[in-house]
Amino acid sequence: MPKASLRSTILSEHPETISLVSWLRLSLIPGLGGETQRKLLSALGPPENIFSASRQELRRVINDKAIDLLLETDNSKLIDAAYAWQEKEEHHILTLADPAYPQALLDIPDPPALLYVRGRYELLNCKAFAIVGSRNPTPQGEHNAESFAASLTEAGFLITSGLALGIDAAAHRGALASNGRTVAFIGTGIDRIYPARNKELAIAIATTGAIVSEFPLGTPAIAANFPRRNRLISGFSLGALVVEATTESGSLITARLAGEQGREVFAIPGSIHSPQSRGCHKLIKQGVKLVETVEDILEEFDWARSAPPLLDESPTDKIPGGKSPLDSFLDIMGFDPCDLDELVIRTDLPAESLFPTLLQLELEGRIASLPGGRYQRTPE
Repeated sequence: MPKASLRSTILSEHPETISLVSWLRLSLIPGLGGETQRKLLSALGPPENIFSASRQELRRVINDKAIDLLLETDNSKLIDAAYAWQEKEEHHILTLADPAYPQALLDIPDPPALLYVRGRYELLNCKAFAIVGSRNPTPQGEHNAESFAASLTEAGFLITSGLALGIDAAAHRGALASNGRTVAFIGTGIDRIYPARNKELAIAIATTGAIVSEFPLGTPAIAANFPRRNRLISGFSLGALVVEATTESGSLITARLAGEQGREVFAIPGSIHSPQSRGCHKLIKQGVKLVETVEDILEEFDWARSAPPLLDESPTDKIPGGKSPLDSFLDIMGFDPCDLDELVIRTDLPAESLFPTLLQLELEGRIASLPGGRYQRTPE
């Protein structure tokens, strides 16, 4: 059955209000996965029908082990906790039968039967764009994520990401800084903030946007849950931009899922020497669209907007007349990360004479120290 018709099947059985308690009872059975839940919903309609069906009727859809789980599991405490949670202000639980359920997720192969939402649930049917990337980005990568998020927000997109450290957090910040809307899909229970360092950011997102989870309350940060989370980020969005990623990055999973879901995928190129750029270069080699400005994204959606380029031109181009020694040094340094040995070769100066210059530029915020004794220019 086409996924878009799953909700129609449910509502055709009970056009009146469907009991949230029954939905919670179905979704909170340990060991009864999403695929089994969708089979039952497609075959029998809303949860009330499922729980009133005979074993013979259920056996046409699922096996005996799943039937035992369905009929014999007592998850009343979990149901009570979830119901109490959703009665608080700005706490919502959306089911597949709910008109507010994100319609974009009905197009993916495995939409969750139930979503926990903290914040403005009405935003979940806006046109969204995903920005994802490395948890350990370069300063330029963070700047690019914030800038693209801000400009896409100004163009009318809702920005979505995964609340992770690095590029995800930068994308959320960029949207918020432009008085925009942003949605975070998380890989834990909605009552947990992971990582804890993003607690203040999560509060800001929930105030003007929304935080969304398919996982039961109390679910901790389990590695296997984050790829599942990624399919919602990509499925919810019209397209996805990968800003920085290693070849092992989870962002490549999001990009792959986006392509499989029929979404547009974009990537920003970087230095050939930076491990954080290799994942993006891999995507570009595979046919993903190379992005330099926000217009590269907007034109793909025929989205009219006039805006300046987002990737900064060299700030030294804006200096009238001659350049100072520090500006000349930055010209030689370039924008790629480089170590002291490389700077010695480029400047033909001894290492000891470079330290005062590097220190001054770092104190002025014009360069940043990176792991491994490398340096990189920061956007001005």
